[in-house]
Amino acid sequence: MNSQASRAPTTRAIRRWDNEHFLHPWESMGTEDADRMVAAEGEGIELIDAEGRRYIDGPGGMWCVQIGYGRKEMAEAIGAQAMRLAYHSPWSFASRPSAELARKLAMLAPGDLNTVFFATGGSSAVDSALRFAQFYNNLRGKPEKKRFLSREKSYHGSTYLSASVSGKERDGSVLDIEKRLVRVLPNINPSIRAEGMSEAEWCDAKIGELEAAIAEEGAETIAAYISEPVMASGGVVVPPVGYHRRSREICRAHDILYIADEVVTAFGRLGHWFASEDVFGIVPDIITCAKGLTSGYLPLGATIISDRLMNEIYAEGREDVAFKNGYTYSGHPVCCAAALKSIEIIERERLLEHVREVSPHFLARLNDLRRHDIVGDTRGLGLVGCVEGRPAPGMKEKERLAVDFEFGARVDAKCEAMGLIVRPLINMCVFSPPLIIKRDEIDRMFDILDKAIGQVEAEMF
Repeated sequence: MNSQASRAPTTRAIRRWDNEHFLHPWESMGTEDADRMVAAEGEGIELIDAEGRRYIDGPGGMWCVQIGYGRKEMAEAIGAQAMRLAYHSPWSFASRPSAELARKLAMLAPGDLNTVFFATGGSSAVDSALRFAQFYNNLRGKPEKKRFLSREKSYHGSTYLSASVSGKERDGSVLDIEKRLVRVLPNINPSIRAEGMSEAEWCDAKIGELEAAIAEEGAETIAAYISEPVMASGGVVVPPVGYHRRSREICRAHDILYIADEVVTAFGRLGHWFASEDVFGIVPDIITCAKGLTSGYLPLGATIISDRLMNEIYAEGREDVAFKNGYTYSGHPVCCAAALKSIEIIERERLLEHVREVSPHFLARLNDLRRHDIVGDTRGLGLVGCVEGRPAPGMKEKERLAVDFEFGARVDAKCEAMGLIVRPLINMCVFSPPLIIKRDEIDRMFDILDKAIGQVEAEMF
């Protein structure tokens, strides 16, 4: 053993340091000795722990590892750019990586979305979109148009504004949000509609809610409606057919901006660069993206704005009016180089076509899990899916609560023991594997998940 290896900290030490010093996202204040897996390496669709055990990465990191782990050409592109130009001020300078990536995103984005504002991730991209909507209306002489509409089960980020427009009501929080600026409309999940109601009727009802909210609040007070094409963290909620198109039309008719939060759905997750137009048939006013933009190799987000909006606010006499929103690392050259390389790999390896080819099998295996009595619903689109647990009829309240609150965690624990990582969300497990996953790997993933659900069902149902 070489001297460097002999000095490497043990897994036990790493876990202790992590527990003592790293406040993780969504960390429970009652957690002092979390037994987290120590991730040491990644290869293809797998994570490898400190003891060398391999796990299929079902969530694809955090909905973001599109091209898989261990890409040598990604590391080389990142290293080369770091040596060439590690940083420049986005206030004072331009550089090739940020300019080239902005142009590339304008080419890939739908319609006239051609202006790119770079952020540091999804939350800051959404925050910037919301601030731009308010800025836009201020310049138009409509300062009262400041409020936002969103939906239950949506998740848009962790900044003050992006958290305020999020609607994951089951998360609970003692953090403050700006409730005066937001109205959260009811859940659009078609699976919760009343028995006997068609999906078309459900869509009519959801559109009616949007129209009623605009009438009640006054269109003159609403700056934007923000919507995920598929509500990822809310449990992979796929809207009823036509919902996004009709919502877009209503927003345009009432001078309300339509912001599509594609932080999860962009860059191939649904088999296209962006889902808004190619999957749902709409061209938003603003798109936010992050996650798959760099395939998780480095942090980067973007807010992409339509020419219609930019042309409306560009005018003589506004030379001293600035969009005073930005970050030290906006358009960071190394992050932009990573994004360009990730896009290049997705194009060269035809991963969008691959997703469209394998997703029917992925969804068939997902929906087959409904044969388990403990599974209340399965939902998915492209390469993103959710399994939702349900209590049995006639269960006592204590047992019902146990299934409702423990299903996800129990399935996750059993999957991990068998070499699969899923993401537990209360009574759900969600997954979005790397886009490079092959058909036989999809089968391996669902074989483990099927077995884990069967074990949980035997314990709880």
